Amino acid sequence: MAWHAILCALPGAEVSVHDVDYYELLGVRQDATPSEIKSAYRALARSMHPDTGGTAGTFRLLRDAYETLNDPARRAEYDRATAPDERAGSVTTTMWPPPRGFARRRPRRFGEEPGFVPSAPRVDVTSVPWWHEVDAIARVHYAHPGSPGHAPTVVAAGAVLLLVLPLLLFDFPLPLLLVWLSLLAGALAAAVLLGRRHLATLHTVRAFRSEFGGRTVFGRPGSDDDQIGERLTADLLSRYLTRLPGVRIFHGLAWPDSVFADIDHAVLCGRRLVLVESKLWLPGHYSTGEDGELLRNGRRFLGGGSRLRESVAEIQALLPGVEVRGALVLYPSRSGELSAESEPEDDVPPMTPEQFVGEIGEWLSVEPSTVDRNVFRIVLGQVIQPG
Repeated sequence: MAWHAILCALPGAEVSVHDVDYYELLGVRQDATPSEIKSAYRALARSMHPDTGGTAGTFRLLRDAYETLNDPARRAEYDRATAPDERAGSVTTTMWPPPRGFARRRPRRFGEEPGFVPSAPRVDVTSVPWWHEVDAIARVHYAHPGSPGHAPTVVAAGAVLLLVLPLLLFDFPLPLLLVWLSLLAGALAAAVLLGRRHLATLHTVRAFRSEFGGRTVFGRPGSDDDQIGERLTADLLSRYLTRLPGVRIFHGLAWPDSVFADIDHAVLCGRRLVLVESKLWLPGHYSTGEDGELLRNGRRFLGGGSRLRESVAEIQALLPGVEVRGALVLYPSRSGELSAESEPEDDVPPMTPEQFVGEIGEWLSVEPSTVDRNVFRIVLGQVIQPG
């Protein structure tokens, strides 16, 4: 019986990452292609997700296996950390736990420092240009593309008045009177139709405001021990980006047709959406090369992977009329300084928390007080735990 079958058969079992062969867990060969790995992962995710009978521990193993084997650098590092004879001796029987003496896989740890927790970031807002530009904004505009608003209604009503006044002041010959009355009837019909639509819009805005108007955060950040970065970023978003009245923050979003949280956070303001991943990585200087490759201290970074580019593509396909970008927010995994820079055209740059507040806040502040009701509902629909 394969490892994933054992895990599904024993939903209460919590298994260490050191006990599991990632290839066998996913049910793929060592030379499996990325598409085969992705297909196997998605097929297993539904049955192993905690919401469908699995456990948090086994699901974390499945996700860690996928993120490792789906990233070429991490996969190569994982393969190098495993001796060939260990893979040949992997467990394929029904024995549980594996027999004593079984050569267990131990993926390489990238510079962990036991007990180290990065401090919560504090940003000096005096150096953040957009921070003071929104001081005078107090009212939130709940927009919905396609609604007429009040301006067309006012114009139509004004046209009715302009057509009525000549009828009261002048005598028209019969042919001209008929034409004039036809114009008046058309203007009146337009005014009534637009007025009804405007009233309907006001009604839906009131309903939306009563349901969501007092909330800016939806979902919950990860609470596991290995999700410290998510909680730090959640505090960062709530502490600083809510300065923009139209900002709405989401935690734990799924890709379309997915059943688990593929995206750590998302921030919506107007028709701009930023997707965020939180990472605890080694101290150093992170940058992106011309081809978008992530570098640390000028060399290719092999210490962790990210699915942020894939997430941006998935959500952009879901929201074709919205500007979507990503941000990789980095925290040190041990004592030391961490800095970041990226190419200007990079749409998923590595950032320190301070850079994130300054650059992403500036990008979102184009429509600082607008909540697009339609986009909001679509994004909210992707939150795993609305909370």
